[in-house]
Amino acid sequence: GGPGKCLRWDSVLSRTAASAPAMARNFELLFDSLGHFGRYQAWVYLAAAFQSISCGIHYLASVFLAVTPKFVCGVLGNVSSVLIYNSSVSRIEDAWTLWTSTQSYMLVRLENGEVWELNQCSRSRRVDPLDFTYEYSGNKTDFACTDGFIYDRTKWQSTIVTEWDLVCQQEWLAKLTQPTFMLGVLFGAVIFGDIADRTGRRHVMWFTSTGQFLFGVAVAFTFDYYSFVIVRFLLAMVSSGYLVVVFVYVTEYVGIKYRTWASMHIHAFFAVGIMVVALVGYLADTWWVYQICLSLTTLPFVLCCWMLPETPFWLLTEGRYDEAQKVINIMARWNKVSTPCKISELCSLQGDLVSSTTGDNDHSSMKKHNILDLFRNWHIARRTITVWLVWFTGSLGYYVFSLSSVNLGGNEYLNLFLIGAVEIPAYVIACIGMDRLGRRNTLIPSLILSAVTCALLMLIPQVSDLHLDTYREIHNTYCILFCSARSPDPPCDSACQMQLTYERLKYMLGSNDGAVLTDIEKTKMPSATLWK
Repeated sequence: GGPGKCLRWDSVLSRTAASAPAMARNFELLFDSLGHFGRYQAWVYLAAAFQSISCGIHYLASVFLAVTPKFVCGVLGNVSSVLIYNSSVSRIEDAWTLWTSTQSYMLVRLENGEVWELNQCSRSRRVDPLDFTYEYSGNKTDFACTDGFIYDRTKWQSTIVTEWDLVCQQEWLAKLTQPTFMLGVLFGAVIFGDIADRTGRRHVMWFTSTGQFLFGVAVAFTFDYYSFVIVRFLLAMVSSGYLVVVFVYVTEYVGIKYRTWASMHIHAFFAVGIMVVALVGYLADTWWVYQICLSLTTLPFVLCCWMLPETPFWLLTEGRYDEAQKVINIMARWNKVSTPCKISELCSLQGDLVSSTTGDNDHSSMKKHNILDLFRNWHIARRTITVWLVWFTGSLGYYVFSLSSVNLGGNEYLNLFLIGAVEIPAYVIACIGMDRLGRRNTLIPSLILSAVTCALLMLIPQVSDLHLDTYREIHNTYCILFCSARSPDPPCDSACQMQLTYERLKYMLGSNDGAVLTDIEKTKMPSATLWK
C-alpha cells in the first residue's frame, strides 16, 4: 500500500511462510507497548472468563438432573404395612433405608387386605395369602407396572426421571440426555467458531451468553421429555459456542508472556462451574428449581457483555484500522501508557517486510484457507491427528468420571465438588510445568501417569470407594489439563473448534518441544491469534 495505508495483516500472512515469525514479532510490539497483562486486559479477561462458569454448569448439570433414585412399581390403594425381610414399617416412605438390594422385593399389604410383592419393573399379587410373611410359596399373579412408580424422595424430591417415569423400558431415554447435549456441543463448536471468524468475537459472545440464559431458564419450563431434550440441545450449542470463542478472545488480548496462564485458566472458571453444580444440587432437591438457579449465574454477564470490545487483531484482519486504533488507545489509557503504539507504524514495518521478501509491490488478494489445510501435507496432518487423539483420550476419562460422580460412593455432592476443586491446583502445576519443562515434557508424563493410575486402580479391591475414586479423578484431571496445554497460543477458531468437535465424538460413542500445533497455526483461517 501507499504511504499512510496499512497492508491487511491476513494478506501479509498469506504472502510467505518464511516471513511469518518476523511479522508476528512486529505485532507483538503492541503488547510490549501496552503491557502484556495490564489493568485493561485483566478487566476484559475476568469479565469474559466469568461466563465460562456457566459453561461448566450446563455441561455437568445432568449429573443431578437425570439421577435415578430408588423406585418400585406403584400399586393402587392405601398401604397399611410394609415388610422387607424381617423388618416392618407402616409406610413405604420409611422403608427405603431398609431396602438395600434392588434384587429383593418390597412386600406391602393394602387396607383392603391385598398383599403385593413390588419390584422395580414388575409386581406380583399373592393369591389368598394366609399371613403377612416375607417368604411365600403359594400362587402369585404377575402384573406390569401400569399404575406408575413409587420413588424414594428422601434425597431428591424431583428429577426428570421421576417427572416423566424414565425407568425400566424408558430408562434409555434418561441415559440419552447427556449424549444429545454433547451432540449440541459438537454442532455449536463448528457453527459458532466459524461465525466468530467471519463476524467477530464479541457478537458471538453476546449471542451465545444471552442464549445460555434464555435456554437455561426455558429448560425448567419444558412440558415433556422431548421438549426438554430439544431445548437442552440448543443450550448445548450456545454453551459450546461461547467456550470456543472466549478461548480465542482472551488470548488475543493477552501478551505472549502471560498467554499460557490466561488460556489455561479459562478452564479453571469451567471447574468453578462444576463446584457450583455440586453446591446448588445440594441445596435444591427439585429439578426445575435446580435448573433455574444454575441458569441465573449467566445473568450478570448478560447485563454487561455489551461493554466488551472487539479484539484489535480481528479488526486488523478485517481492515478496520481506525476501530483497532481506538481499542488500542483505550487499552493505553487503562494501562497508563502515555504513548500507545500506532498501527500505522506496525503496518509500515509489515510493508517493508513484504517488499523485502517478495521483491515487488504486488499485493494480490490473500489465499483463502479452510479446515482441509490442517491436512495439506503429512507433516501437518500427523500433528493434527495427534492433537485430536490427545483430546479424545483426556476428554474420555474426564467426562466419564465427572458424570459418574453420583455413583462413586460416599457423598455424591462432595464427590463432584472435589472433581472440580482438584482442577484448579492442577492447572497451576500444568502451567508451571509448561513454562519450565515445555509442552511435550509435561504432556507425555502426565498421560503415562494417568494410564498407569487407571490400570492400578483396576487391581485394587474396592474397599474405600470415595478414597480410590477421588485419587483416580485427580490423575484423570491431570490428563485433560495437560491435553489442553497443547501450545502456548491457541490455534485459530476453526482449528480449535475441530479439536473440540473431535472431543465430543468420544462421548457420543461412550517433534520439537512446543511445536505440536505450530504448523497448524500457520495455516490460519481468517483469524488474528498470534503465535511465537
